[in-house]
Amino acid sequence: MDESRYTELMMTIAQAFEMVAAGVLVVGLFLAFGFAIAKYRATRDGAATYRVLRQTFGGVILLGLEILVAGDLIRTVAIAPTLENVAVLGLIVLIRTFLSFSLEIEIEGVPPWRRAFVSGATVIKNAATAPERA
Repeated sequence: MDESRYTELMMTIAQAFEMVAAGVLVVGLFLAFGFAIAKYRATRDGAATYRVLRQTFGGVILLGLEILVAGDLIRTVAIAPTLENVAVLGLIVLIRTFLSFSLEIEIEGVPPWRRAFVSGATVIKNAATAPERA
């Protein structure tokens, strides 16, 4: 395979990743609203509905960002691995990592390094206070 066909193929693959990421965001938005509507119908609790919408769509955004990083990685490494392009990729990954980290804190309510402490205690508390099942 000559270089121009290889470059064209890698650009097409990178663009496919971008289209998949856009599709994930659009479909995820509708799913997040669907889950939120279902939660509202079940509980009539606006705060819980908002929390479901926010957590669900936040997870969708995280997934979309990861797919976009994969597309950028293919574009940079496979097509033009110059020092400048790798530096730009590093900056993009750094910005998207910060966004992902911030979104994760928003979704979970705690930083990742504290999640084990919070979720472990929450699991124990919920197990202790849950009604017995037959």
